[in-house]
Amino acid sequence: MRHRVAGKKLNRSMAHRKALRRNLITELFRHEQIRTTRAKAQAIRGHAEKLITLAKRGVLAGEEDPAKEVHARRLAAARLNDPKVVQKLFNELAPRYESRPGGYTRILNLGARKGDAAPMVIIELVEED
Repeated sequence: MRHRVAGKKLNRSMAHRKALRRNLITELFRHEQIRTTRAKAQAIRGHAEKLITLAKRGVLAGEEDPAKEVHARRLAAARLNDPKVVQKLFNELAPRYESRPGGYTRILNLGARKGDAAPMVIIELVEED
């Protein structure tokens, strides 16, 4: 029974899953859309949206207390691989989604991959510039 077991294993070890998730989310924020399999896109979607919400709250709290924004930036930096992407998350993406209550990503189906028939998708950030 899988009671209270969250997330997909993706046929990888824990460290490999964690690295894959960090890399995919970093690239999603860098390019604002990536092409991947449906299972991987669904696995990172919630984590990416939580990071955007963290950035939004950090920017809003930073207006009153700058230490709260620094704390949020450090939490985001712990989950992403690139400091430039963290900077983009707080300076560009958080203000873009300031008035949006959630649903920052969209998954579009592309069909099956030619080699192994894996379902391919594009996961992208909504409201592009």
